[in-house]
Amino acid sequence: MTSAPPVAPAPPAARVPDAATPRRVPRNRLTLAQRWRVALRRHWQLYLLTVLPLAYFVIFKYVPISNAIIAFKDYSPVLGVWGSPWSGWANFASMLQNPVFPTLVQNTLLLSGYAILASFPIPLILALALNEVRHRWFQKTVQMVTYAPYFISTVVVVSMLILIMAPRLGVLSQVFGFFGVQSPDFLGDPSYFRHIYVWSDVWQTAGYSAVIYMAALSGIDPSLYEAAKVDGASRLRKIWHVDIPGIMPTAMIVLILSVGNIMSIGFEKVFLLQNPLNLGQSEIIATYVYKLGILNADFGTATAVGLFNSVINLVLLLVVNWVAKRISGSGLW
Repeated sequence: MTSAPPVAPAPPAARVPDAATPRRVPRNRLTLAQRWRVALRRHWQLYLLTVLPLAYFVIFKYVPISNAIIAFKDYSPVLGVWGSPWSGWANFASMLQNPVFPTLVQNTLLLSGYAILASFPIPLILALALNEVRHRWFQKTVQMVTYAPYFISTVVVVSMLILIMAPRLGVLSQVFGFFGVQSPDFLGDPSYFRHIYVWSDVWQTAGYSAVIYMAALSGIDPSLYEAAKVDGASRLRKIWHVDIPGIMPTAMIVLILSVGNIMSIGFEKVFLLQNPLNLGQSEIIATYVYKLGILNADFGTATAVGLFNSVINLVLLLVVNWVAKRISGSGLW
């Protein structure tokens, strides 16, 4: 008697989706608008935090860009920005034909370049030195002492410099007089202006800039130090082969941003240290734009100078970023 062949199981019935259950669409099939809605619904708290910074940049950075059109107009406050007649390149021609303009560019470049050369390596060296300190209390004390000047306003710093370097009643003048030596006119002699500006700025910002490098040093893999110790590397070798390569990407980004702002050196401190005696080296593009646009009411030429300044900064930023990417592989993008 033969046994009956096994019966194949019936295929499962196709599941009919419930109309009330939403179908889950794969993420790669979502449109850009749908992805944006999903991300906004999931992380709305993070997006909410960006509202104020975005509003700041839109209101105070991007909206004023539209007024750069004043550089191509014979601007009249009565007619307004859009009602003023076009002047073409006349404002730029007036800028380039001004005999003072080459001196302004030279003073700005020399002051900015000097500031970058002095302020870039010192925070780096300070961070490397603090990272090697074994006594935590000493490290924290030095870090606090060097970081504190950053919170002093520029007006107060300039007032301190004037009190220290005043020709007759300043602290340095009293010290020179005590030894019977004639005190130099630090604030009036143009040759001292760049040194006063740069090194007071280094004193004020070195501790704050070192914090960035300290954070980068804390992110270095500890196994690299262990490997260097096993290989018998000294402290200097560890700094050269572990610390410096570890913070080099951060240092390159800081350098790129500094060079990108080389034509936009701070206005406030230069203007406060400026006087008729040191005007030959203290007059830079930022102070000239203020005097030309606000005091002399030549808004068209002042805007042309400011627009020229911004374009040069953008070109320098792109060039330095490209060079840094080619040399070190690190850049802003």
